[in-house]
This record gives sequence, C-alpha cells and structure tokens, in this order.
Amino acid sequence: MPSFQSIFLAAVILSSGLRLWLLLRQMRHVWRHRDTPPDAFLGIIPIEEHRKAAAYTLAKARLGLLHLALETGLLLVFTLGGGLQWLHDLLAAQLSSPMLVGTALLLGLGLISAAAELPLSAFAQFRVEARFGFNRQTPAGFVADLAKQTLLGLLIGGPLLLLVLWLMGVMGENWWLWVWGVWMAFNLLILAVYPTFIAPLFNKFTPLDDEALRERIEQLLARAGFRSNGIFVMDGSRRSSHGNAYFTGLGRNKRIVFFDTLLARLEPAQIEAVLAHELGHFKHRHIVKRIAFLFVLSLALLALLAWVKEAGWFYAGLGVASQTDATALALFFLALPVFLFPATPLMSLYSRRHEFQADAFAARQTDPAHLVTALVRLYRDNAATLTPDPLYSLFYDSHPKAVERIEMLERFGQQSVTPQPA
Repeated sequence: MPSFQSIFLAAVILSSGLRLWLLLRQMRHVWRHRDTPPDAFLGIIPIEEHRKAAAYTLAKARLGLLHLALETGLLLVFTLGGGLQWLHDLLAAQLSSPMLVGTALLLGLGLISAAAELPLSAFAQFRVEARFGFNRQTPAGFVADLAKQTLLGLLIGGPLLLLVLWLMGVMGENWWLWVWGVWMAFNLLILAVYPTFIAPLFNKFTPLDDEALRERIEQLLARAGFRSNGIFVMDGSRRSSHGNAYFTGLGRNKRIVFFDTLLARLEPAQIEAVLAHELGHFKHRHIVKRIAFLFVLSLALLALLAWVKEAGWFYAGLGVASQTDATALALFFLALPVFLFPATPLMSLYSRRHEFQADAFAARQTDPAHLVTALVRLYRDNAATLTPDPLYSLFYDSHPKAVERIEMLERFGQQSVTPQPA
C-alpha cells in the first residue's frame, strides 16, 4: 500500500498538472478566437474590443501561471520541505504557551503566504489592470488597504484561532462539534456586521440620491417582496473602473449596493434589470442554500480533521514531527485544496445554475431586452472574454457563458430579444 506521502505527492502533481493544462487550454482557445466574436455578438461588440478582451484574458492567464507555480512551491516547502516544522520550532523556542505557539504558527503561515503573493498582487493591480485602463488605485491606497486587511485579519483571526485551539484541547473527542458551532456562529456574525462595520473601512457608501432611479428601484423591490435597509452607492471608482452591483447582509441589515462605475454606464432600465437579477438570488434563497451547504461541508471536514489529527501517518506523510492541534489544522488546510480540486466543476455548475435562475427571475420582473443590453455593456466595459475554453469554463466559471445567458433570456421574452449596442 502506498504511503500517505506518496499519495499526497501524486495528488499535488495531478491537481497542479490539471490546473496548468486548463490554463494553457484557455490561453490557446482565447488566442485562436481573438478575431471572431460569437455570432450573437457580431456587429454588437466591435472587433477592437473583442481583441482587447482576449488580450486582457491572456494577460491574467499568464499571471495565473505564476500564481500556480507560487502556490505549488509554497505548499511543497511548508509540507514535504519541512517549512511548517521549522516555523513551529522557531516559535516554540520563543513562546512558552502551546496555545500561543499554535496561534502564532497559524497566523504566521497566513502572513508568509500573503507576503509571498504580494508582488504578484501588486503586478496585477499596477501593470495588468493599468495596462488595460482598469486601475484607479494609487500605491498609497494599495498600501493602506493592505495594512487594514492585515490588522483586521489579526484582530479577528487571532482571538478566533485561540478559541478554536482551546476547544480542541479541552472538549475531548467531540471538540469538532464545538468548533463547528463556533465557526458557523462566526460566519453568521460576519455576514450580519459586514455591511455596517467592515465594508465602510475600505469604501465609502452613500445613499442613492437619484430620486427617479430610487423610485423605480423601490417599485421593483415592492414587486419582488424584498425589504432592505437602504440603497447605497459605493465608490468603487477609487480602485477600479470595473462595475458591479450586489446586496449584502442578513435580516433587517440587508443592503443594496451599486458601484458608482456601474451607475455611470447603464441606463435606468438596465440598472433595474441588473438589480432584478440580484434580487433573483434573494428570491430563490441562494444565499441561504449556500450557507446551509457551508454548514454541512464544514461539519464533514471537521469530522475528517478529527480523524486524521490522531493519525501519525498524517503528520509524517506531510513532513511534520510535532503532532499538535495547530500543526494538524495547518496541514489539513494546506493539503485539503489538493484533494478537493476535482470537485471544482460541481461547485461551478451549482453556481451557474443559480445564475440562470436569477436571470429567469429578472426576465419575469423586467423587460429581458434591458438585461441583455446591460450584459453586453458589462462584457464590453469589463473586457470579459466571450470565447472561453469550454473545459476551462466548466471548471472555473461561476457564471454561464455570455451566449448561453442571452439565449435563455430570449426564451423568457415575450418576443425575440436580440442584443443591441449598449
């Protein structure tokens, strides 16, 4: 029977190889179709913009190759390379409390990984995004965001990790049930407080002041049976020219948020259609379903962690000699993505199904032609490729292909709907 180390190494090679193959397929497919938009978009998307979208996709894919190499390298260094054991020994020599050692180990692992990826993040922002006219972030703003994210992660993550490690140490064999309860409560709390306490740390949110648009939106909300705690405009233009809209929060704390960049580009009827799509997620209870799925998946994974935590082969196979609760957590969440990657298409399929349902809801609440023209405008303005590789899309795309979305909207229209210039 092969050792766990052999199984892990084989899984790393297979998952990394598959990710590399998919990226190369995407690059090749987009390059081959850079001069030919889909038939549904001929005469609608200018060839120059289609080529720009192809070039933008290729630039991000090349950066994705570097991300893949970095992620795989860090994984092997921390595990089979002995990096996690080295970090544990270093901290154990400085700190007397095992719980403090464990918390510092997990926080340190995250900080090292984030620091290693920082050059690629900066390159993506100030070279790739800037090259295609999307970046509006300043170096000072980039550093300020990074500092706030790091501080917030330490203030929230530190106490949470201490609590988890304490529960693992004192709650006996059923510790994983207690940790599961804490983790679920934490996620619900973050969802509830994010709109009013966390998001404003990074962006400015102001009430929508366009009275005609507000009235139109409120009529849509009444038809959809949706109550919110306000309609807000977010200053997304501070960092990027990309546009978006979403709703966030739980219970009475739900908010509707529009990027200012989106409001500047779309007509009121198109904005209403985009919002109707977002309300479709609410109406079909997609957020509730995803939270429920998270609950079930977390419970199953914590049960698995409770089993491997007691197995010596788990630590030895991943290059660690110190069998502690913290090293078990670190190794588990380092190795887990490698073994879960084959399930990626199922998760993407689940997400695309939700997007189709939200589009169908929007088509019933508004004129489907308005959503079509809004989508065309967003594809153009965000330089989204209209010709992704089918297999790459199967694995990674959380939204259906542009052609598929428009075909579905045509079926829902009272009459044939064709994309018009946005």
